[in-house]
Amino acid sequence: MTDMTVMPRESHDWTVHDLDLIPEDGLQYELLDGALLVSPAPTRLHQRAVARVFTILTAACPPEFEVLFAPLDWRPDGRTSLQPDIVVLADRDSRGIVADSLLLAVEVLSPSTRRKDAVFKRSKYEDSGVASFWLVDPETPAISAFELVAGHYVLAGEATGDAAVTLSRPFAVTVIPSTLVDS
Repeated sequence: MTDMTVMPRESHDWTVHDLDLIPEDGLQYELLDGALLVSPAPTRLHQRAVARVFTILTAACPPEFEVLFAPLDWRPDGRTSLQPDIVVLADRDSRGIVADSLLLAVEVLSPSTRRKDAVFKRSKYEDSGVASFWLVDPETPAISAFELVAGHYVLAGEATGDAAVTLSRPFAVTVIPSTLVDS
């Protein structure tokens, strides 16, 4: 039997095709400009925050948009495949390409993914023209929301603890960070 896993010679040689050949093993595999990124399973606190942000977005979502959670690949090119924790898509076409309809990417920070989410993934979303990007820190708790203006992310709103922030893109929603992690 032949091993189907492809191991390029250099770490920046990965493609989305190679990624599709990796067997399921419980880890999260992503590509960023050909570099393979591997993350462990998320923590309970991370998953609680993801679930609550998803619930808030779903409750406010207009019928023409769709809110989904990871794992769902966003593939803007043949050398990038990222899995935002939550996405808002511009359409409900189940066959549509996520890269073409991504309006909002939400990343919930974990100790093992903090730099990847806040720096590398943010930069790729920005460079690819994703209109809105949120960073949620469940440990603080806090949220920082960014909107694309003239090709660069600018802070659209932020809140910490029990403070509320109302955001307008991709649709109006209010978030209170402490409610994302309270057990």
